[in-house]
Amino acid sequence: MTVDEIKEFLDFKVQQYNMPSFIELDPISIPHQFSTKEDIEISAFLTATISWGNRKAILKAANDLMGIMGDSPFDFVMNANSNQIKRVTSFYYRTFNGSDLDYFILSLKNIYENHDGLEKIFSKYANKNLHDSINDFRSVFFELPHEERTQKHISNPSKGSAAKRLHMMLRWLVRKDTNGVDFGIWKRISPSILSIPLDLHSGKTARKLGLLSRKQNDLKAVVELDSICRKFDPNDPAKYDFALFGLGINEKF
Repeated sequence: MTVDEIKEFLDFKVQQYNMPSFIELDPISIPHQFSTKEDIEISAFLTATISWGNRKAILKAANDLMGIMGDSPFDFVMNANSNQIKRVTSFYYRTFNGSDLDYFILSLKNIYENHDGLEKIFSKYANKNLHDSINDFRSVFFELPHEERTQKHISNPSKGSAAKRLHMMLRWLVRKDTNGVDFGIWKRISPSILSIPLDLHSGKTARKLGLLSRKQNDLKAVVELDSICRKFDPNDPAKYDFALFGLGINEKF
């Protein structure tokens, strides 16, 4: 296919997958359980953090996590007493365990009490891309005493990470259209600087279409793929995540 034909094909697939029916079986269904900004963004962040592996397992774990937090994540972060906090020690999903979650809750409270919330941190360095914003967030997130092992659960673009899960969360919270999938509740960041949440499925599809030459799914690959998607749609490049991911996981493209 020519470049124009690839764009036309992907635009069609975006329309096919960027629909309310996409929500139910995707991790984005977890923040869709909530209506207030803080509940949406905290549930999105925590769900994205554990979004690797089988989607059914992710959804079960994320729903369990919301249950531990009384299905009120912001209130739990800000007001949980010592007995409620103890409940988190029983949680685990793969290598993310109760001690990690305990720190995540403590750090989130610090962010809302002393840094004006998640959106403020991510928007501070939002200019041409969000890689510096993720690095800044990581620094703030780990400014409190913590176990070194917990650091592996927050991606580090400064060391070449594609930061797939955080870019996915950013797509959820920043993108806004009329299709009802992404929330668009963060207004301080332009959708034009969002990146594709590059994973095994989207990377494989992009390579088959000739959009990505780099073999590793790392930061350099994200930058390469972004350069193409931003030519296809300078205002909304991350919409192509629906096409690349949908083709990969649903159609085994």
